[in-house]
Amino acid sequence: MASPLHQLKIIELGHVIAGPLSASLLSDFGADVIKVEVPGRADMMRELGPKADDGVGVWWKTLGRNKRTLSLNWKSDEGRDILRRMVESADVLIENFRPGVLERAGIGPETLHEWNPDLVILRVSGYGQDGPMRDVPAFGRAAEAMSGLAYLTGFSDGPPMHPGFPAADSTTGLMGALGIMVALFARERGIARGQVVDLAVFETLLRLMDYPVPALTGAKLSPRRNGLRQPMDFAPGGMFRTSDGVWLTVSAGSAETAQRLLRAVGGDALADDPRFATLALMSQHMATIFDAINDFVTQHTFAEVELQFGRHDAVASRVLSVEEIAENEQIRHRGDIVSVEGEQTQVVGPIPHLSATPGELRWLGRPAGADTRDILSGLGISEERIVALCEAGHIGLGGGEDKR
Repeated sequence: MASPLHQLKIIELGHVIAGPLSASLLSDFGADVIKVEVPGRADMMRELGPKADDGVGVWWKTLGRNKRTLSLNWKSDEGRDILRRMVESADVLIENFRPGVLERAGIGPETLHEWNPDLVILRVSGYGQDGPMRDVPAFGRAAEAMSGLAYLTGFSDGPPMHPGFPAADSTTGLMGALGIMVALFARERGIARGQVVDLAVFETLLRLMDYPVPALTGAKLSPRRNGLRQPMDFAPGGMFRTSDGVWLTVSAGSAETAQRLLRAVGGDALADDPRFATLALMSQHMATIFDAINDFVTQHTFAEVELQFGRHDAVASRVLSVEEIAENEQIRHRGDIVSVEGEQTQVVGPIPHLSATPGELRWLGRPAGADTRDILSGLGISEERIVALCEAGHIGLGGGEDKR
């Protein structure tokens, strides 16, 4: 069965994480993604972070998955002509340069839509394509700061903290893929033709976090970072360490599940305490509840906690290291860590799991310009012309063209 997006053609002018991740997520489901890099100036993700045994950056291996690579100087007249030919038959173009870069190169949205009125253009930038901060430089951590994520992360008496992964860039990749699909749906239904998806990195976290703004404006409550507990303390839970040194997280999302949790750690006396009859009442005494959970967990081994929580159908989840993730039985059963033939590096597989048209990992990140010749030949450009373009520096012909 064909992949659900196998006829979707995407041109990726993006770099680093945010834009490229949008393309990666769609490539998992069959989209034909052509990643464009300037000759001699490849995406920095090829070099950032640790390298696999073959010398290739492991981050690039997963961000570049399922993508064909084209080395093209799209700012030269010759390169611009090639880009135009690509755009004319493409569905999507992704870019995450600072606002104005495409316009200064003569390929802003107006020009791109002259070439192809049905083109969906994803534009990712730190603060958006307009507004007083339009031209302010930003990376993901700046977005985490502006969105409130850093403010809410950490201990109340300590500094704001960033999470342990690029949350802003990764969330933007996910939101970018969503924006592309919404715009394509509108095009398919005849609601609109090609349009611009304007995505500011800070906005993606702002939307995903969601509740702080209505909490402030609707309930006049301002969330604060709260260490191992939830910032608003609206339900029991937190992070705890067992007597044998295992970290686990405990949580409850309703009055019923909270009662089961309290019964697991303190018996009927704690669960039936009138101070904890509802979530609203619990919220007023959350320090007492936290201490009760902590006392129980710290005095028992993980196996004992797991057994007791299981008896009461309460939730306690072990905090897994990467090594434990790689060996976890449930993760293995779901097929969430995958590899391709000839590659030692394993990556997280396509998500979500579709019952009829599941995603597929076809290859990991390829060398810069590995598909240049094939792509240009597909545009009707002769071998003689390809060689001349390469000699003039307008394109690059990388290795690995036969390693599809």
